[in-house]
Amino acid sequence: MTSTDSQADATTNPAADRPGRRPRAARAARSTVVAWTAWAATRALLLLYVLRVLTLPGPDVTTDVAVIYRGWADVLAAGTFPLDDVTWQYPPAAALPILAPRLLPFLSYTTAFVALLLAVDAATLALLLRAGRRPGHRRAGAWMWIAGVALLGPTGYARYDLLVAAVAAAALLTAAHRPRTAGALLACGALLKVWPVLLLVGAPLRGRRARALWGSAVGWGAGLLLVAVLAAPGALAFVDFQRDRGTEVESLGALALHLARHAGWPGEVQLHYGSLEFLGPGVPLISALALALSGAALAWLVRWRLRTGGPTPATLGDAAFTAVLLFVTTSRVISPQYLLWLVGTAAAGLTVRASRQGPSAVLVLLAAAVTLLEFPAHFADVVTSTPWGIALLTVRNGLLVAASLLACHRLRTADGPGRPAPDAGVPGARPPLSPAPDAHTPATSR
Repeated sequence: MTSTDSQADATTNPAADRPGRRPRAARAARSTVVAWTAWAATRALLLLYVLRVLTLPGPDVTTDVAVIYRGWADVLAAGTFPLDDVTWQYPPAAALPILAPRLLPFLSYTTAFVALLLAVDAATLALLLRAGRRPGHRRAGAWMWIAGVALLGPTGYARYDLLVAAVAAAALLTAAHRPRTAGALLACGALLKVWPVLLLVGAPLRGRRARALWGSAVGWGAGLLLVAVLAAPGALAFVDFQRDRGTEVESLGALALHLARHAGWPGEVQLHYGSLEFLGPGVPLISALALALSGAALAWLVRWRLRTGGPTPATLGDAAFTAVLLFVTTSRVISPQYLLWLVGTAAAGLTVRASRQGPSAVLVLLAAAVTLLEFPAHFADVVTSTPWGIALLTVRNGLLVAASLLACHRLRTADGPGRPAPDAGVPGARPPLSPAPDAHTPATSR
């Protein structure tokens, strides 16, 4: 081949002078195939359990869908929110996933609900895999999603929390380059189950992208809430029902009451506001302490936000994960599906290579595995405060406490004034979601 031919070949085939590109592309393709294979295998097993082909010990986790959700769907279809049902403790947009199975009338309500969640699950993995291909990113987030949902067992497909976690993850993944879209997703997530509002804790406060993100979130949130209030009575009834909840048997504070039962404490466990809660002397104090801990967590986050240096590419995701982790751990209720919130935010954050929350994410995965043992397998032991039930709760909640403390430490020490962004110098990396002089910042929001 002549030198002219070589030059022509290099011109027509840019990859010819980049021998490393094809091996990298092949490795990426193999990684994608492996990820989808693992997802398909784990989800097939979950479907067998959630559709009752296989069964786990303990209560039927699909009861909420087959009985409670379906009953709510009937009420919502009549044009009102469940005003007289104290178990309705969700913002108005929760009506959408409850009504969605009616779009598949050829399937039973439960089967249609599971089918829709399966589609959302797959779409979330596709989004995480795509984000992992960007410069300065990785696919650890996709594996966090695959493993986290699988470790929670059939509970992941028997509550609508997976949808909320997917919306939250999508908001975090799009915030850097489509802040208006991210703001709309955050507003939708908050009106599905409130907690996604915590994702704003690490968002910048100045600059064009910041205005686009905050403006979109506030605008969409206010607009959707107004539509819900005007569309049907009872859109805000969930506020009173949620406020009156007590200490649920799986929460951190409940551990003291489980131990107190062995010392002769006269309280009992009853179905209260849709969950099994402790009722008796001292319970209001435990609930008040839990609220105080949540308040302390909020104060710490605000202090961190005021003292932190310039945002890095990982700040938004790491701060969101830490905030959600703190509020789940200190909550009066730590239902098994709450761990889906942690899995979704951790998955989005870990796609950024500069993220420092990997160790806490691993602890969350371990907590998810113990949660499957706690519910549904040994939930009767938890309710009756047997030593085995108390041990499971101690391990699960201990893992969450350890993850919270570690996440706070790593978030606090991740950056500081004047410290360069971890991805600075990564060829082709997107600019961080940070304030910049408006005169020099192009409009990138859509």
